[in-house]
Amino acid sequence: MNVLRTPESRFASLPGYPFAPHYHAVDPLLRLHYVDEGPRAAPPVLMLHGEPTWSYLYRHMIPPVAAAGLRVLAPDMIGFGKSDKPTDPGVYSYAAHVSWMRHWIEALDLRGITLVCQDWGSLIGLRLAAEMPERFCAILMGNGGLPTGDTPMPPAFLAWRFFANHTPWFPIDRIVQFGTKRKLSAGERAAYVAPFPTAEYKVAARVYPSLVPTTPDNAASEANRRVWQVYAGWKKPFVCCFSDGDPITRGWDKVWLDRVPGTRGQPHTTLRGGHFMQEDDPQTFAQLVLQLCGQLPDRTLQVPATFAGDLATAATA
Repeated sequence: MNVLRTPESRFASLPGYPFAPHYHAVDPLLRLHYVDEGPRAAPPVLMLHGEPTWSYLYRHMIPPVAAAGLRVLAPDMIGFGKSDKPTDPGVYSYAAHVSWMRHWIEALDLRGITLVCQDWGSLIGLRLAAEMPERFCAILMGNGGLPTGDTPMPPAFLAWRFFANHTPWFPIDRIVQFGTKRKLSAGERAAYVAPFPTAEYKVAARVYPSLVPTTPDNAASEANRRVWQVYAGWKKPFVCCFSDGDPITRGWDKVWLDRVPGTRGQPHTTLRGGHFMQEDDPQTFAQLVLQLCGQLPDRTLQVPATFAGDLATAATA
């Protein structure tokens, strides 16, 4: 297996990303990078990014959540960020990504996890929570889902998949900007490009859209159907916070609200922005994380002063 590792110099002085790197080998040949902020003995909050982003996406949310006394972990999926990048498209599969993340969670022996997920972070994170429920205590999902291929995908997703498969030009920064309502700075756009010095580093970013189950006979469809059966009986807190401007996942939250018992009575919120609400509305997203964690047993939070008033407002919304 040929594996690329982005030079560390590419990540020097990224705006808003002061976090120390941590690494774990999920395979003898594959090193996974993750952010690990806050007290190590504190309850973990797992923030999973999507495509084609990396843990940089959560840079605005990590500090306030960690400052509240929680342990925040934000890994880079294999093929993204500071994690290793196999160049063979065949190495990447839905099952492989779930397996790599499971290896990492078990190695760190994470328990009492609050899952925060979006995009592919949802496809992977929701599988993990359902397949190892003893390690997860709550879920906060935005702009994501768990397709089985039994219902049609929206045209916006099909267009995105076609673009990823066929265009010779794959500008990571423009893709992220297209999914974000606010204008990213030149430094922020450069940070999203940083993991991908050349086209051969972008294999995972191109492959991911084709891994989404869009037909009933997809290799991942049956596994996802089994996971849906788990969520039909899921009574732990499950909060949806989809944005008001995402053409791909708009309306998917209703399916979860109808089918998952754990969604009852939760503070579901519509966030502002596009597909990447972590860029458009990170403060509200972080507020929801703290609000959810504050409801869980054994989680005494020291909410940052700038968030206290907003949390009180959100709690009565």
